[in-house]
Amino acid sequence: QLQASGGGLVQAGGSLRLSCAASGGTFSSYAMAWFRQAPGKEREFVAGISWSGGSTYYADSVKGRFTISRDNAKDTLYLQMNTLKPEDTAVYYCAADSSGIVAGLRAAYEYDIWGQGTLVTVSS
Repeated sequence: QLQASGGGLVQAGGSLRLSCAASGGTFSSYAMAWFRQAPGKEREFVAGISWSGGSTYYADSVKGRFTISRDNAKDTLYLQMNTLKPEDTAVYYCAADSSGIVAGLRAAYEYDIWGQGTLVTVSS
């Protein structure tokens, strides 16, 4: 089970850090990712991380502004979001691929465990 938190309202140029707490599974063996879904749009890949945290992957739209990380000792995934833009407004979801074999997969169907989502609103 995944529980996302940390969303909120922020002005353009501001920062937020999202967290995703895992329970009931072997979090440290899962490849993880953040996706987002804006109103009227499809869910899209934002960032991914390998089970060890040694490899990270980003959508071009957030590269250089967002940082994905994980703390396996705390069973928690993070997304540090800096220099936020109005187009970053969306519901953000954390996801896990329990096979853990390949990290950085960008299709939502590759992930079998999902959190409930947390809303990020960036005002201009």
